[in-house]
Amino acid sequence: MIRNDQELAVTRERAARIERLLEGLRKTARPEEWPALSSGYRLEIERMQGEILDYLVQAAPDPRQTTAA
Repeated sequence: MIRNDQELAVTRERAARIERLLEGLRKTARPEEWPALSSGYRLEIERMQGEILDYLVQAAPDPRQTTAA
């Protein structure tokens, strides 16, 4: 679960890194092995995209509220 903008940036970069890895593997993998090879990467990208969207559509914090430390 993404809790702040820094975690959002890290998750976006991680998803992009996996996409680049998948892009490279796509050029070298044999067609018959591709479905099995790519499925785990796809699921991880989809999971991260879901977390990103969940974070982006949640209510933004109210800047007027402050918490005492």
